[in-house]
Amino acid sequence: MAISFIRIDDRIIHGQVVTRWMSERPCDGVVAVDDPSANNPILSKVLKSAVPQPLKGFVMTVDRTALKWNDIVSSKKNYFLIVKSPETLVSLYKEGANFISEYPKLNVGPMSARDNAKKVGPNVAITENEAAAFDTLSQLGMTIEFQLVPDSKSYSWENAKMNFIS
Repeated sequence: MAISFIRIDDRIIHGQVVTRWMSERPCDGVVAVDDPSANNPILSKVLKSAVPQPLKGFVMTVDRTALKWNDIVSSKKNYFLIVKSPETLVSLYKEGANFISEYPKLNVGPMSARDNAKKVGPNVAITENEAAAFDTLSQLGMTIEFQLVPDSKSYSWENAKMNFIS
């Protein structure tokens, strides 16, 4: 399997991902998908440098990731797929990257408080558009769990959604 973990994290690549999740899942590299980060050479370099050596880090746009998807999933290496938002995952899926058949589980980490975002759990606030994207991913067959680190309590999209609606 080429995709060993899929995560939404508004910080993309950072200490919790590299130190905690990589010790729990097979990982030879990280594919970070975020258009603004991929289009900013300085930010892209910073994110790639957060991946410990000898692992590989890639920061790509949605379009480029979709274009390279067959190469990614046919690799003998195991990659983490990390995005900033559920909307990015929906866009990636619509562009032809069927990550759900590779790894149908989605881990959601921090999504910081922002304007028009409602808190649905610890360190997670989502907007209406993000809630709609989570619904889309769930309807496509993804199991969505909110969990910051492997040893913290997790909760499902169904539970988070109840907090969003109330």
